Amino acid sequence: MEQLPLAVAAVIGVPAATAGYVVLAERLIEMLPDRRRRAVRPWVWLAPALLLLAVFLVYPALQTLWVSLRDANSVNFVGLENYIYVFGDSVMLIALRNNVIWLVFFTGVTVALGLLIAVLSDRVPYEGIARAVVFLPMAISFVAAGVIWKFMYDYRPPGLPQTGTLNAVLTALGFEPQAWLINTPTNNLALIAVAVWTWTGFCVVILSAALKGIPDEVLEASRVDGANEWQIFRYVILPLISPTVAVVTTTMIIFALKAFDIVYVMTNGNFDTEVIANRMYKEMFNFRHFGRAAAIAVVLLLAIVPVMLMNIRRFRFQEETR
Repeated sequence: MEQLPLAVAAVIGVPAATAGYVVLAERLIEMLPDRRRRAVRPWVWLAPALLLLAVFLVYPALQTLWVSLRDANSVNFVGLENYIYVFGDSVMLIALRNNVIWLVFFTGVTVALGLLIAVLSDRVPYEGIARAVVFLPMAISFVAAGVIWKFMYDYRPPGLPQTGTLNAVLTALGFEPQAWLINTPTNNLALIAVAVWTWTGFCVVILSAALKGIPDEVLEASRVDGANEWQIFRYVILPLISPTVAVVTTTMIIFALKAFDIVYVMTNGNFDTEVIANRMYKEMFNFRHFGRAAAIAVVLLLAIVPVMLMNIRRFRFQEETR
């Protein structure tokens, strides 16, 4: 009951403040000369969004950069010492290496598998059911996916009953059980497999929508000209959906760079499975070294920014060619 007045104030106050801003802004704009109205009105309407971006995005980014140049308690200025740690510590080098592995295998497999399933399911009468089944893992959180697959990968020494599904199947077939999350480098691939299982459905849905946008006349004309199915896919379908493939690939790259949930739940970075985001969490909350955590965050941001810039440039190119 104590939170009820605050909730009511939020429900009523936010729309009231928005309406008040609209009325006041329009009245002020009407006072300006006609020539200035067109130039001022867009900035007046963009002002709230720009303010929110400045408060919740720009300022935190600059503050993180400032903290990354200071010591563990954010008191003394240490310059680039934290960045030297990021690129010189053995554990951080393992994390950087693992993120590269995630970037290559996770992105490649999810996009390729998603495209394959999208193309194949587009040609069967039960495509809706097939895509729904593939998309189902997206309905659960990554933490839940990690818990599920941790039980799937569970390992017990040879001779003991295997509670993990995969090892139970292996022992039933006469093979030795495998420590999927302990043995390197297969443990990193095992973690990536969980992410692929989770994200492939997303790729399938987006790429399927792009396939539906290809006119049937174009495909029929290709078949009439004598092109086989592989040639149609390579020279017709793939070029037409390449912008969508680029969007999906960009999304997967960003997720691979900031992978955290699955690693944290399943191994917590042990057995050489550390990744950048998990290491940042440990530096922040386990070791209480705010400078190093901020430096890792800045490195992660700088790794993502080029991908976003490429995406923006591609969008602009598409708009210019339309």
